[in-house]
Amino acid sequence: MIAISAEELDALRSRIVATRWPRAAWIGPTGDEWAAGTPDAELRRLAGYWADGYDWRRYENEINALPWSQADIAGNGLNYLRFDADRAGALPLVLTNGWPSSFFELVALARRLQPDFTVIVPCLPGFPLGPRPSAAPTHELWHRLMHDELGFSRYGAHGGDLGAGITSLLGQAYPGVVAGIHLMSIAEPLEYDTATLTGEERDYLADVKRWYAGEGAYEHQQMTRPATLSYGLSDSPVGLLAWLLEKYHAWDGAFSDDEILTQASLYWHTGTIATSFRPYFEFGQGRTERVRRVETPTAIAVFPNDLSRPPHSWAQRTYNVVRYTRMPRGGHFAPHQETELLAADITAFFESLR
Repeated sequence: MIAISAEELDALRSRIVATRWPRAAWIGPTGDEWAAGTPDAELRRLAGYWADGYDWRRYENEINALPWSQADIAGNGLNYLRFDADRAGALPLVLTNGWPSSFFELVALARRLQPDFTVIVPCLPGFPLGPRPSAAPTHELWHRLMHDELGFSRYGAHGGDLGAGITSLLGQAYPGVVAGIHLMSIAEPLEYDTATLTGEERDYLADVKRWYAGEGAYEHQQMTRPATLSYGLSDSPVGLLAWLLEKYHAWDGAFSDDEILTQASLYWHTGTIATSFRPYFEFGQGRTERVRRVETPTAIAVFPNDLSRPPHSWAQRTYNVVRYTRMPRGGHFAPHQETELLAADITAFFESLR
């Protein structure tokens, strides 16, 4: 599935060692070492381990040992993982990651769900091991994979971040086939009357505005000028690592050094950091379909440290919300960080639809 030559690994090490570091370490004005972004000392430490100590071959073998399949969908060679349920007649589920994640962060969740569901984890277009981005909307590729290629007459879907948008569009487009959707984030209503906002909804919108002002620079850049950013991150492994590492830290990701470097290595060796920005740009340009109203039964799992925590009433403006859970802990990377909590909520939701 993935085979990185010794020459490529040597070239990566050489680039890391030859990094031209800033003349002086940036000191955050508040004394918080992360206040200005990825701190020099932490980045140097992790980059040093990437060059000398991190064992890519271990993870390459682990990735290649996963249950891979491939399908030709609308001319796209789509790689996906299939975890068959332990029992007959199990509902199929398709899981979709967000940014800056990959299929690899969903493996533990898929395995945890496998006793009760047949779980499909496709590789997103433009992301590690995914096809090149194409004109076909991703949710249409997912439906053709699940329904036409794999022959599932009824299936469920889960997603967070970008994956939540894809999952929402699946539920909107195919309410007769998609049994239900489980989300960690939601699409905002396209329009609403401010006079109808509850106090809780006003507080939520104020929180979103504050978050975007303090944390949203990456999103604005990826939505407006992704190409400019992509050259530096595609050329410098340490630059790429700094961009990813900031998000793993800021978004409450409890990842080991090896797990962070495996994600960085996947992006580096597949050359996909630039194309992973494309969904942001296309959304910002109004080129992607918007979520209008989803009548498919919907579950929302709200994690306290996620990027946004929409109230039940706000989600109900766009979705047919039949389950709403405020989680006791966890954040943006819940499939990895809180696998048991998330799997239990997904299982309870889809069991309730039987």
